[in-house]
Amino acid sequence: MREDRQRLDKWLWFARFAKTRTLAAKLVTSGFVRVNGQRIDSAAKALSIGDVVTIALARTTLVVRVEGLGERRGPAPEARQLYADLNEGDGVLVSEGDKS
Repeated sequence: MREDRQRLDKWLWFARFAKTRTLAAKLVTSGFVRVNGQRIDSAAKALSIGDVVTIALARTTLVVRVEGLGERRGPAPEARQLYADLNEGDGVLVSEGDKS
């Protein structure tokens, strides 16, 4: 793969959206991930900086823009530098606001 691109499953794992790379691949192949608005079926889809990734999780949907390609799965502060959060609102997860 070109140096300016990275596999989607690998990026999801580096950015800490999945605990393992296998779970990241399952998230993609199960249809819970979109890149630039298009549903992706292949974990090997190449991501580049500027792509918008939408991830549908159990209680929330995350929309992020790829800001960097990881070299390793590092600590959380390092992982947060790989993306910019594009979610509307104050960033509170549905599960946190659902407590009433």
